[in-house]
Amino acid sequence: MKRRDFVAGGTKGVFVGLAGLAGLGARPATPFVAATGRRADLVIRGGTIYDGTGGPPRTGDIAIDGDRITQIGRGLPAGATEIDARGMAVAPGFIDIHSHADLSLLVNPRAESRVRQGVTLEVVGQDGSSIGPWSDGVFELTRDRYRRDFDVEIDFRDVGGFLDRIDRERPAVSVASMVGHGTVRGFVVGGVDRPATEAELERMRAMVRDALGQGAVGLSTGLEYTPGSFATRDELVAVASELRGTVYPYASHMRNEDDRLLAALEEALHVGRVAGVAVQVSHLKAQGERNHWKAEAAFAAIEAAREGGVDVHFDRYPYVAYATGLSNLFPASARAGGTGRFLARLADPETGPALERACRDKIALLGSWDAVQISRIGGANAAARGRRLGELASELGEDPYALTVRLLREANGSVGMIGFGMSEENTERMLAHPLGMVCSDGGAYAPYGPLSRSSPHPRGYGSFPRVLGHYVRERRAMSLAAAVHKMSGLPARKLGLGDRGVLRAGAVADAVVFDPDRVGDRATFDEPHQYPEGVAHVVVGGVHTIRDEEQTGGMGGRAVRGGGAAGR
Repeated sequence: MKRRDFVAGGTKGVFVGLAGLAGLGARPATPFVAATGRRADLVIRGGTIYDGTGGPPRTGDIAIDGDRITQIGRGLPAGATEIDARGMAVAPGFIDIHSHADLSLLVNPRAESRVRQGVTLEVVGQDGSSIGPWSDGVFELTRDRYRRDFDVEIDFRDVGGFLDRIDRERPAVSVASMVGHGTVRGFVVGGVDRPATEAELERMRAMVRDALGQGAVGLSTGLEYTPGSFATRDELVAVASELRGTVYPYASHMRNEDDRLLAALEEALHVGRVAGVAVQVSHLKAQGERNHWKAEAAFAAIEAAREGGVDVHFDRYPYVAYATGLSNLFPASARAGGTGRFLARLADPETGPALERACRDKIALLGSWDAVQISRIGGANAAARGRRLGELASELGEDPYALTVRLLREANGSVGMIGFGMSEENTERMLAHPLGMVCSDGGAYAPYGPLSRSSPHPRGYGSFPRVLGHYVRERRAMSLAAAVHKMSGLPARKLGLGDRGVLRAGAVADAVVFDPDRVGDRATFDEPHQYPEGVAHVVVGGVHTIRDEEQTGGMGGRAVRGGGAAGR
């Protein structure tokens, strides 16, 4: 495919008619402004500019002073530093609307696997789990672990404290955070499977208000995980109502993403509708071959809700496998009360057989034990990282279920897994849908140091370049302008960040320069610790962080705070 064809952007016409319905049609391109003659700190020269609005590209220059874009036009005066972007695409820095690069940014502030993708803003605090508010016990466990494993001092215990620390550390990427419903529920109710009392519910609501006042940009849920899974629908509505009057979304990892997907989606939409708040469906998927048909029904439900007045979007990473904990092969009820009780239930002759049946049914949904890959485990079983469960069990002469239980027991439940269960066709359609955004759902890693001690999902290294290379250039599932919009302007608008996600005078100077003919992911499930290619330059808050596909050591990240809780 020739560059001019790719730059113009092919499309299969998928869901094109929804652009008007969603209010997401291409906007007029950001107008150029005339040069003033002032010598800028940095000029990005002669690139094909995709401004993040979804409008058509233009060729021109971008001038940056400090942390702001000052001019966009042709023939701008020379800057103190220049980037030659001729023949390259220039886009706003990518916003990962669903990221798990939370505390890892303190372990390695260079954020290698993130910024090399062109990501300049991480939206963390996802799946119901945020950095605080923490009880004394959770704070002490986290502090002690990071001291022991990473020599990192944790000196905060809520969202505001974490964002303050980001401002002091100034990592390579900027950070915004949601507040996690599961974190709040764990603080107030604990890990028990019961409804919250009225007093507990009021306390949870107050904690969400506090987090919003500290700068949180939404409320996330992780309803397949404990303790969030124990919340009633009414509890979710009540807590989400604290977002009313703000632009911030209720972002939900729903209760189910396979056999009960449509019921779980209905609940998420119901919460948004009744609470009167925006909805972000996290990493939309239909797991298991027997559920692949539900993608179409999910699209219909989301579109109908939007027509009915719910400000709903979703996000998706560009892979057919997900990542979670190995314990998630078992029902959430089995995990109530913490790891100790979960492991005891597995060994109990009364409860163990039923849990084994549930686990084997989950494996049947995925297709086989080889659909499960171990991504994270330590100690004596560290060699299991990167191995498929079925193959490993055969090699060791163990039953796969017995091996699963043994690994969980010997690692005290701390085992990560990758599960292969989605279809390529659905993945492509979700990424191309006008209401869809691009996310990684991944953490920050590096091929060196402590962040290399796992076999992670490749999405942590390759999500955004994979969309640009595989789904735009090769598959032509969407235009390049549409893909950039899904990675920048659309998530910025969802979070009310008016000065990010766009290339225009006055906006924060976050930008990525990439080669349309080369950009792509290199990380694989077997060899995940590989940087992408074709992302030539990344500017974060005016700091030239990636130059010629190598990190400069410049750190331009900062905390990005929301405007606070709604007035009452």
